[in-house]
Amino acid sequence: MNSPQNDYLVEVDNMKMYFPVLRGLLKHKIADVKAVDGVSFKIRRGETLGLVGESGCGKTTTGRCILRIYEPTAGQVLFDNKDITSLSMNQVRPLRREMSFIFQDPFGSLDPRQTAGSIVGEPLHVHNLTSSKKEFFEMVENLFLMVGLDPSMVDRVPHEFSGGQRQRIGIARALACQPSLIICDEPISALDVSIQAQVINLLQELQEKMKGLTYLFIAHDLSVVRHISDRIGVMYLGRLTEVNESDRLYDNPLHPYTQALLSAVPIPDPFVEEGREHIILEGEVPSPLNPPPGCAFHPRCPKVMDICRIKIPKLREIEDGHEVACFAV
Repeated sequence: MNSPQNDYLVEVDNMKMYFPVLRGLLKHKIADVKAVDGVSFKIRRGETLGLVGESGCGKTTTGRCILRIYEPTAGQVLFDNKDITSLSMNQVRPLRREMSFIFQDPFGSLDPRQTAGSIVGEPLHVHNLTSSKKEFFEMVENLFLMVGLDPSMVDRVPHEFSGGQRQRIGIARALACQPSLIICDEPISALDVSIQAQVINLLQELQEKMKGLTYLFIAHDLSVVRHISDRIGVMYLGRLTEVNESDRLYDNPLHPYTQALLSAVPIPDPFVEEGREHIILEGEVPSPLNPPPGCAFHPRCPKVMDICRIKIPKLREIEDGHEVACFAV
């Protein structure tokens, strides 16, 4: 059953992000890197949409375009029914309170000269959310407690924390303005496996406590994405190839690329693992500077047809909520 329009917090329609390639002293544009090439999806309030794919497929660029960190080349982004792509930066700034970003590198994203308390509290200053020093420190201490950090650590600098603790500082900073959307850009890929589960559990607990908190969770680890996501979108070379509810996507992947990705995820049962099919993709991912004609996946696809080499397949709904961009389906 489809939700009404106002149930969606984020609506992305045919968004493109091309980076110009310049050459010579006069910086003539000679080509475009098509990082995101016509992506459309929606995120309901309070849900987690996982975005997966190989490195360089445009996942992070998509997230940054939604926040207007990058200025999209084309397309539309609606946030809470407001078209933020048509707004000036001054008009976007107040909306930034509602949107946050958790970075991949928990060390590089923190200012090494600032204390943990000032890092977490910086959004409170920027958006004038506190009226006194006492209120500021109380809010910072509450944020530390929310992410499982001892408030006595507020005066420490980033290098005094472990990798997992630094990522908790990044999460606390993202929560400071009580946003309705947090874009998580591979927030656990730089952490030890034992710490990854703690951070994932923390994100889920926060979503349960803060009603309406919505995540766009970007990752390349399919097992992690299944654990945290309500729905999953699979990207390849700047385009979405398949979107479905998490369990349904894993149980019934229809796009050949999704099938290949899932066949590479190990299963703990050795008997099941030994007996199942492993799909090995040949060749390399094409360059977004010079993508192949037609379907971008066709040079590596085991089910390629003549039409795939000529025409780009549109993302279409196969059954309720299950969208696939493939002529073979």
